[in-house]
Amino acid sequence: MNISSFPFQTLDWSSVSPAEQRGDTGVAYRRVKTMNDIRVRLVEYLPGYKADHWCKKGHVLHCLEGEMDTELEDGRTMKLTKGMTYFVGDNCEAHRSSTKTGCRLFIVD
Repeated sequence: MNISSFPFQTLDWSSVSPAEQRGDTGVAYRRVKTMNDIRVRLVEYLPGYKADHWCKKGHVLHCLEGEMDTELEDGRTMKLTKGMTYFVGDNCEAHRSSTKTGCRLFIVD
């Protein structure tokens, strides 16, 4: 990740309107802030959410609340619970997320 120059900032996430994203099942709400090539997101997956695509984008993802499963295209599944983080590079293992109970995530990519 190359973090190019931009001024120091703070962000009150309540000032960012959430956008709805439907999955194969369920709904997610995401708040997004972009600075140059860096995207920072606060995402909430409602119970029963499952992503509608395999993602190949690299992320640093931290679970703030709840739990989720990340399925890798090779069949492995990783469980993330509150306080856990995962890292994956661009064009590495394709992955998709789901949650039975819901979760809140902080994501940088």
